[in-house]
Amino acid sequence: MPYKRGHNWVAEVRKNSKRKQALFGTKTEALDWEAVWRKKPPEDWEEPVMTTESFLIEWANDYLTYAKARFTAKTYDEKRFIFKRSFKVINPKLPVSELTARQALSFLQKQAEARSGYAANKERKNLLAAWNWGIKYMALPSLNPFLVDKFPEKRQARYIPSKRDFWKVYDVTEGQDKVMFLAYLQLAARRSEIFRLQWEDVDFGESQLRITTRKRQGGHLEEDWLPMLDELYAALLQHRQTSQGEWVFTDPQTGGPFRCRQHWMRRLRSKAGVRSFGLHAIRHLTASILANEGVPLIAIQAILRHKNMHVTQRYLH
Repeated sequence: MPYKRGHNWVAEVRKNSKRKQALFGTKTEALDWEAVWRKKPPEDWEEPVMTTESFLIEWANDYLTYAKARFTAKTYDEKRFIFKRSFKVINPKLPVSELTARQALSFLQKQAEARSGYAANKERKNLLAAWNWGIKYMALPSLNPFLVDKFPEKRQARYIPSKRDFWKVYDVTEGQDKVMFLAYLQLAARRSEIFRLQWEDVDFGESQLRITTRKRQGGHLEEDWLPMLDELYAALLQHRQTSQGEWVFTDPQTGGPFRCRQHWMRRLRSKAGVRSFGLHAIRHLTASILANEGVPLIAIQAILRHKNMHVTQRYLH
């Protein structure tokens, strides 16, 4: 019996431990195909089969639907913009079977020239994953066209702010932003983890706070309870008195959680008169402060919630 996969219908027949599949646009076509191939002996199953195949735009849409439910909003947007850029070079109405490694390489080469080798490799990684998903769930050709050679990278070392610069920025923040900025330092949290905080995650009785992350293989949501230092405890307790709703930090424009804050840090850095740094750099700063205070590496790994200690070592500056 045919079954739905994305926008297509998968027809399938099995006989003598052999299996044959094909994709169709309608269930009726899939049923007719199955009826024909059930009558044929397995030795004839190597004959070419004409099927209704997907176009690149269908593959992209189906994968993005999957990604939206599986990954964070930031990761989903990243993947969406990659497809948008690729379809400026590659025809989105091209059948999936006609996409070649040369065309994939041409797109990635343009990214390397216009942006950087690192950017091109990041696009390559995402498109490789998307095509592998298509092989598994849409019967795309098993030869992945994005499996091209990586591009040379010239990556600059991440700038990590000094404690002095962090506190200078902290001093110019106000309201819930001040509490949020402190939370980044004392929890060593990722941006989305702070955005995702709800008041049910804050346990004032036990002086601990629950952090949830999707930074895991497969996008699975994982949670950890972290202790709150006195300064963060007091700041959150005071913030709770005026906060309304379920979210710890509320976007005033939507009344819900923040999804992104594109210019927030830039404005704060400019106001404080310090060198440019991002929110993720604060996570590195926390790790470095802990290391300088003699905290064992294994404890820093637990605070940063890394699965691999080698990753934690890269955070020490």
